[in-house]
Amino acid sequence: MPKYVIEREVPGAGKMTPQQLNAISQTSCGVLRKLGPEIQWLHSYVTDDKIYCVYIAPNEELIREHARQGGFPANRVSQIRTMIDPTTSEA
Repeated sequence: MPKYVIEREVPGAGKMTPQQLNAISQTSCGVLRKLGPEIQWLHSYVTDDKIYCVYIAPNEELIREHARQGGFPANRVSQIRTMIDPTTSEA
């Protein structure tokens, strides 16, 4: 199943309270339950003005539908082609 990184422009994201992050997470999980098991949220990184989310889904269209239903921006959706880390240098 393809894996995607979603870039969401959210001004002030890094200053969100735990309660605000909880509410966003609950909204996201509610939409995921409606869309079914084909789409999964793995984790997100919150920076000052953006949130980067990692999802597994069969296609980009389902990622964008999740964003639409949840009221989230999906400014850029990129399919992850491969992963590297420090152990890659040992090959």
